[in-house]
Amino acid sequence: MLAVTTAHQVVVYTDGACKGNPGPGGWGALLLSGGREKELWGGEHATTNNRMELTAVIRALESLKGACEVELHTDSQYVKNGIETWIHGWKRNGWKTADRKPVKNEDLWRTLDTLAAAHRVRWHWVRGHANDVGNLRADALANRGVPPR
Repeated sequence: MLAVTTAHQVVVYTDGACKGNPGPGGWGALLLSGGREKELWGGEHATTNNRMELTAVIRALESLKGACEVELHTDSQYVKNGIETWIHGWKRNGWKTADRKPVKNEDLWRTLDTLAAAHRVRWHWVRGHANDVGNLRADALANRGVPPR
């Protein structure tokens, strides 16, 4: 579904891409609201796929004006499980994993936690590259964001 009925409701599709892991990477986000679309993308020369997946969500939420009801679609189990489940334990454990190691990408997780709290976000996992129109568009944006080597 790509249609939204009110201005404060936003459907978001995000994706990350990496050419080598680590390597050059890109992120992309498609935002749909009130019959309008917004495309966002960018990238980094040296990064990981997980960082790009997180960055896509962060950039999408940063772009919102005021509190919104967000239906966020990601093909990253890392992002969905991290924000819905794992982050609570990480915060309780002082940003350490269950085996007391530092949380990878803590900087991005902290930013995402703050941004997500400013909105009402419902997280949806979609299978990547499985003909979901929004996911395919987010994937294309992420690939557009990958800087040339």
